[in-house]
Amino acid sequence: MALRLGDEAPNFTAETTEGTINFHEWLGNSWGILFSHPKDYTPVCTTELGTVAKITPDFKKRGVKVIAVSVDPLDSHKGWINDINETQHTTMNYPIIADPDKKVAALYDMIHPNALDNMTVRSVFVIGPDKKIKLTLTYPASCGRNFDELLRVVDSLQLTSKYKVATPANWKEGEDCIITPAVSNDEAKTLFPKGFKTVKPYLRYTPQPNK
Repeated sequence: MALRLGDEAPNFTAETTEGTINFHEWLGNSWGILFSHPKDYTPVCTTELGTVAKITPDFKKRGVKVIAVSVDPLDSHKGWINDINETQHTTMNYPIIADPDKKVAALYDMIHPNALDNMTVRSVFVIGPDKKIKLTLTYPASCGRNFDELLRVVDSLQLTSKYKVATPANWKEGEDCIITPAVSNDEAKTLFPKGFKTVKPYLRYTPQPNK
């Protein structure tokens, strides 16, 4: 059965390029991003892993740990890392899980029923400090992931977990937010001292509350 938003992220123990981890212990109280790759030495994934290495500081300043998983063994990962560093002009700085028995792939429903049984789909899971799944994305093999979008999503998730707001279409950090419908106007005056603009009774904008 597929994992749903709000489900607990399955825990596991696995070998990684940075040693053995227990996933929940490794996450600790941090946010986490787990993203999967069909196999090592694939062209699109090579660019993705390199991109994440370059923006790891952006995830760290948001308190987010990133980890990748591929069904190939550890020795293969280590060779692939050399290629990633060389071709993407970076240095890998986060772990890749070795999942040759497909245990993690099965736990996270990454084996596509219409593909080869050794090909995981290219999924992304954003996991909160409570170990609950906050967002999932699944990409086809032909389309590289947009990690700027993942940073944007994390900003939204972290903001809306602390304040009674939602973020509108194409929202970016620093832009106005939407007050959730469950908040009355009287409560909004207290919660959002910067004020708010009512477009419709159900559509009220307020400046980002933590700015």
